[in-house]
Amino acid sequence: MEIHKQRLSWSLYFNYFIHGFSLIILAQNMTSLATSWQTTIAVVSYVMSGVGIGRLIAYPLTGMLADRLSRRIFVFIGMGCYLIFALGMVLTHNLVFAYGLAIIAGIANSALDAGTYTTLVELNEGNGAGTVLIKAFMSAGEFSLPLIVVALHDHQLWFGWSFVLMAVLLLLNFINLISLRFPPVQQVNETMNQAVGARIAKGRRVIATILLLAYGFTSMAVMIWFTQWITLFAQQGLHFSAGLSHLLLSLYSIGSITGVLVLYCLLKRQVAEKLLLVLLNLGALGALFLVSWGHQPLLVSLGSIIFGFCAAGGVMQTGLTLFMKLYPRHRGLVTGFFYFCGSLASLLVPLISGRISQTSIQQAFTADVVVALGGLFLTGAIFCLLRQAKEGNNK
Repeated sequence: MEIHKQRLSWSLYFNYFIHGFSLIILAQNMTSLATSWQTTIAVVSYVMSGVGIGRLIAYPLTGMLADRLSRRIFVFIGMGCYLIFALGMVLTHNLVFAYGLAIIAGIANSALDAGTYTTLVELNEGNGAGTVLIKAFMSAGEFSLPLIVVALHDHQLWFGWSFVLMAVLLLLNFINLISLRFPPVQQVNETMNQAVGARIAKGRRVIATILLLAYGFTSMAVMIWFTQWITLFAQQGLHFSAGLSHLLLSLYSIGSITGVLVLYCLLKRQVAEKLLLVLLNLGALGALFLVSWGHQPLLVSLGSIIFGFCAAGGVMQTGLTLFMKLYPRHRGLVTGFFYFCGSLASLLVPLISGRISQTSIQQAFTADVVVALGGLFLTGAIFCLLRQAKEGNNK
């Protein structure tokens, strides 16, 4: 079978359009799910933490196996798990079962990442810039879903149709992917591995690894925190209308898509990843201040766009690309552990923010500023460490 590079790439990207649905579909339907399950919004937030547990369970295993087995297997496992999640979540009224489905969604995410990121790198002969485009499709999904939820609400239709649509899109893409061949696992030759390893001493590499793993946590946490609470914060904290409150998440997604395109061009021009990490995290922090204390619809809307551009425009994928360059022979393993740390955020953010929300929805949202400060500190440390290593090698 011939490898249809473009068709395979677009099919893999389309999976992340659907994945964009999954990232916010529970948050966007929190009120409806709370009514359906006869519980509180805080409990729905706790159920969402199951996604993080699923990722914690699966990422180390899928990352390790992705370097040894077919990437194709993991892509189909991810799609199958997401299908179970989408259909099961609207059919159940049992909180325990719902929590189990959230865990399955986390497993789906980890399997999809293990199969997709590595495949895209190998389709492009080791260049990781293509992985940034994944974020564009995720953002397109995050942009579309709130509009669908608002349309269902305005026409007084069942909220579960958004989950059904997710399932239908998965089935259509499965039909397309089933006939496509994936590239074999790419072996990195020893010369390349030594060349990359020579750029940074062992001690500095260990410190850089720790910092990048910590950044895997903060970069995911800052996005999850924002997407989970921005709609409720706008409604209850800023007293915006339901339509405008949902629109803020779509504006965030517009910023994210724009950020991906800009970042993709910058990476193609060989702009240093470590510099981009610092600048984008600084911009994300400023945007959060604007959203949290801007109060005016125009300022909050502008802040949402800027936050999407800086925090969700592929900056996490850029961090992963930098991480892969440290360990080119173990791309799958690096992907697994990087997103394992991100999965800790998926687990802890709903728990922590849900607890804070019992005091105030406004406090639950604005606490994201602390996470953004942590991300800026980490990227600054990474920049200084790798820059010193480069200067040391040039002497």
